[in-house]
Amino acid sequence: MKFDGLGMNLGNLSRLSSAKTRSISPENFSGEKGKGGAATEGTNKHCAADLGPGWKISPSVRIAAGEERELANIPGSGAIQQIWMTPTGAWRFSILRIYWDEQALPSVECPIGDFFASGWGRYAPLSSLAVCVNPGSAFNCYWEMPFRKRCRITLTNLAATEMTIYYQFNYTLTDVPEDTAYFHAQFRRVNPLPYKEVYTILEGVRGQGHYVGTYMAWGVNNEGWWGEGEIKFYMDGDREFPTICGTGTEDYFCGSYNFENKLTKQYEEFSTPYAGLHQIIRPDGTYKSQQRFGMYRWHITDPIRFEQDLRVTIQALGWRANGRYLPLQDDIASVAFWYQTLPAAPFPALPDRDFLEII
Repeated sequence: MKFDGLGMNLGNLSRLSSAKTRSISPENFSGEKGKGGAATEGTNKHCAADLGPGWKISPSVRIAAGEERELANIPGSGAIQQIWMTPTGAWRFSILRIYWDEQALPSVECPIGDFFASGWGRYAPLSSLAVCVNPGSAFNCYWEMPFRKRCRITLTNLAATEMTIYYQFNYTLTDVPEDTAYFHAQFRRVNPLPYKEVYTILEGVRGQGHYVGTYMAWGVNNEGWWGEGEIKFYMDGDREFPTICGTGTEDYFCGSYNFENKLTKQYEEFSTPYAGLHQIIRPDGTYKSQQRFGMYRWHITDPIRFEQDLRVTIQALGWRANGRYLPLQDDIASVAFWYQTLPAAPFPALPDRDFLEII
């Protein structure tokens, strides 16, 4: 069969395809063939004054306070295959949105830091198959994002000051198979979680698809261990009880026993292709008073498939002194990643800037 150039991996790198490779960056806003590096205006025009066109005149764009900037508008059929970004400013105040096939509502709506598993606004290295965060603050993702009519990507600056963004979208133009679904990502935050309530990672999903990943930025407001809670996947009509129920927070993120190094008696960071606890923010004894954690779990080889609907929740549980569970009231944010058919149900309204802020 003719190879469409999608689903790239080591096993098909040798296959030829008529798919067309293109790339959008500030040096080629449209991704047009033969137009890269042709800018005559840009953020580094003064740096290239002695060299002229073709010498890094437009490597970035500036987005004013309150501005929404369209970064990509790709007509036709194909797929985003890699995204690289490095933004300035507060990452929670930079909102990434992606729209598929002329849809009025975004299928991705998320602060840029959380989308790249960096919800606490500080650099922490991450090495996985789907997302990599590299020195000094380089965000990369490798989720394949197919579209059939158009892909449109915007970035909104909620901050009170101008931001600078360097970016590159590498994509292919090709036929997309009939059974291919659309990439989605949704952000949520609750601070604090009300007593005895479960945290909702995702709900209201309608259509057929599969869940492929979770990122969580978890801020602990109590002493002691905080990860006894179970994650639950309610699918296709599940009501009181889910089809899938985990055994604990650290277990879902592919760790065990409190993420503790048994020799040092400390939490231990780890970053693997499919899961990790890659960020731990430890109190410094003065103003950095709270323990904070960043965790990811990618369902790349074990996607959670649903035919009609999906809801995902996780409990926040610690321990009381007498050996009973303690429902926690923590600062919890998350991003759910999944593929599904269109149209998708509307997302909950994104919190305002004050609620998004990390203090």
